[in-house]
Amino acid sequence: MNITNSPSVAAAVSSASGSTPGTVGNAASLLVLRKAMDVQESGAAALLAALPQPTALATEGTLGRNLDTYA
Repeated sequence: MNITNSPSVAAAVSSASGSTPGTVGNAASLLVLRKAMDVQESGAAALLAALPQPTALATEGTLGRNLDTYA
């Protein structure tokens, strides 16, 4: 998943890299960046959890035991 295309992450990165180190603005920018990345992580985890489980290969018979193909 590419999070660099997200406007919230891009804005947080640009503001975090533009402020001077050790300032309140820099700390706030880093907190916003972490929050944006946490939101992206939870969204990706939800998408992965929603994927269907693959079907199992056949255990008996002559078809579908060695190679599982779909048309």
